[in-house]
Amino acid sequence: MADVAEKVLLELNQASTADSIQLANKLQVNHQNIVGAIKSLQSLGNASGPNAKVGFSKAMSAGWIAVDKKAEGGPKVTKKVESIEDVVKQVLEKISKLDLSDVTDAQKNEYKKRKLIVEVKEVSYSVSKGENFTTTVSKQQVDLTPEMISSGSWRSAQFKPFNFNTLGVPAVTGHLHPLLKVREQFRQIFLEMGFTEMPTNNYVESSFWNFDALFQPQQHPARDEHDTFFMAEPATASAFPMDFLEKVKDVHSKGGYGSQGYRYDWKMEEAEKNILRTHTTAVSTRMLYKLAQEKEFRPVKYFSIDRVFRNENLDATHLAEFQQIEGVVADRGLTLGDLMGVINQFFKRLGMTKLRFKPAYNPYTEPSMEIFGYHDGLGKWVEIGNSGVFRPEMLRPMGLPEDVSVIAWGLSLERPTMIKYKVSNIRDLVGPKVNLKMVYENPICRLEKNLLKCPVQSSPNLRLLAVGDVVFHFWSCAAEGNSG
Repeated sequence: MADVAEKVLLELNQASTADSIQLANKLQVNHQNIVGAIKSLQSLGNASGPNAKVGFSKAMSAGWIAVDKKAEGGPKVTKKVESIEDVVKQVLEKISKLDLSDVTDAQKNEYKKRKLIVEVKEVSYSVSKGENFTTTVSKQQVDLTPEMISSGSWRSAQFKPFNFNTLGVPAVTGHLHPLLKVREQFRQIFLEMGFTEMPTNNYVESSFWNFDALFQPQQHPARDEHDTFFMAEPATASAFPMDFLEKVKDVHSKGGYGSQGYRYDWKMEEAEKNILRTHTTAVSTRMLYKLAQEKEFRPVKYFSIDRVFRNENLDATHLAEFQQIEGVVADRGLTLGDLMGVINQFFKRLGMTKLRFKPAYNPYTEPSMEIFGYHDGLGKWVEIGNSGVFRPEMLRPMGLPEDVSVIAWGLSLERPTMIKYKVSNIRDLVGPKVNLKMVYENPICRLEKNLLKCPVQSSPNLRLLAVGDVVFHFWSCAAEGNSG
């Protein structure tokens, strides 16, 4: 249709009037196509040729042509003037020859708007010889390679100078998960206070070290398959310290050290069962037993952060595996007040000031306390840890002196991280539903520092440790830690 419209305009340019049927016969085009082209030109809205709309509208506005809508056989276009002077064509021809002497800025702006011309900026350069001018071109080297050194070609090579003002390309790196960020902050707190990190590389543990050595009875519900993952291969462990094992057996079945025990038939086959450890307190037990074998007792401060496993139902605050943080302090004369003071200071160090303690029962600690923290995201108090003083039934069979007390506390790594980052569902923090964008966008965890006051007004062997702008108060070798 665009070609037909242009042919119609060319025929009109040669004759004053044109008949659509005559045009169809002359151009050997279907008459309906000629009618369609004329109506298209008449409507001025759908000129198909590249310049048809522009030419027709300008011809109409200049008074060169007219359209008779009532003509017989359909609308007809007639010529109103005998000759025309197409100034636009003349100017465009000059521009095509790069002759801009008579072209005004107004004409150029008008033709740009009409998209008849496009202005292109051309930049030229003046080139002259420099002091290092040569007729041969050699590529400057960027790197000094082993091959260049071995061949000696580096002596004649041209090296590109370093630009020390550039910022360089940012390195593509991974991003730390919020759990790892908070874990590192916990670890730094322990290390700054002089704690020693315990080895925690044994995920598989025997029931003896995980339960029996902690004075946890063999019929305890926590040792059931509904709460603990038992190993199929290897199913059992061996090579226990037999003197210690016999003392553990006696305190369970007969009692001792001021306790009547559990009064049941303690079985070796239960102690031999391998499990996925349910708490890192099994590691603490091994370390305390090793400490008791030394010739003279020395105060110690231990901590660990690693994975534990429990056969639990998944919900917003529970997983079947999680990271446990544990702190253990062994010294003479430690009390429950020391434990509460250390825990308060530790969590204040983390910026968590809303704490509550609740009396609890643990087979291996007496007294025992659960630690609760207020979760702003959930709008309620959430259990974040457990704590207590290890029972004599656990410590004395190891061989620790009677005046030595051990305080311990532990907590999961996930729940403090949830509180810190305001995560309401633990499955949004760990597991297949984690949003990786969250890992990328979360900043490095900053744990606030505050000047703390000792919650216990008087205690023997009171010692101070200053870390940065924080003052830690603890007793003997008591330390700030976390529960597990």
